Amino acid sequence: MGRPIDGMSVLVTGGGSGIGEAVVHRLAKAGARVTLSGRRAGKVEAVAAAAGAHGVVGDVTVAADREAMVAAAVAHGGGLDAVVHGAGNMYRGALEELTEEDLHAVFASNTIGPMLLTGLALPHLREARGAVVFFGSVHTQRAFPGASPYAATKGALETLTGVLAAELGPQGVRVGCVRPGGVLTEINQRAGLFDDAQAAERMESLGPAHALGRPGTTDEVAEAVEYLLSAEWATGAVLTIDGGLSLGVTNA
Repeated sequence: MGRPIDGMSVLVTGGGSGIGEAVVHRLAKAGARVTLSGRRAGKVEAVAAAAGAHGVVGDVTVAADREAMVAAAVAHGGGLDAVVHGAGNMYRGALEELTEEDLHAVFASNTIGPMLLTGLALPHLREARGAVVFFGSVHTQRAFPGASPYAATKGALETLTGVLAAELGPQGVRVGCVRPGGVLTEINQRAGLFDDAQAAERMESLGPAHALGRPGTTDEVAEAVEYLLSAEWATGAVLTIDGGLSLGVTNA
């Protein structure tokens, strides 16, 4: 028997769209008291209303916003049992075309912000003997040319998972990571400058690269998050949920 999701207080960053939104809905449906954050007020408010969650507008790269996220989650949930780091951005480009400013920005949103937010939430997580979940990426397992900035930030998070699991385990805090494969989300569209139809077509074209023959859904990834939050003897795990994309097979 794992730890029940029902009654758990969870902060989900990047909860206004994509995998973060799916996590909000799945955990709220299971009875968690969910606080979601995101930069776009309209998205945050819509998801919060639909899921019966509490929304707070904020950017994980801004210190005051991180403090507001934690405070809102503690107030809404009567404490804080878990943080799920769904916020992030993708930056792509050929190596010689990358800019220092954009590299700093993607590391701030994908790696530095989550690290600092975890530290800010730690006193509450320690008290609750709670959990932290990061998101890695199939980009750390398969080399996709032009994706070096994004892959580097996700590789950092996957390594961080083990280090923090070792550091925080004696304090009663578990740390895990979900490594998704091909899933259609807004982050893919923003990176490739695709409209909805183009993004969907491109994702479907990647189906044969998955051992299971299709891309995944955001809820299938959210299922893995739910498992890591409830699995009381799981820490330091990087859980691959990618339909076999990282295996390098091709179903012609």
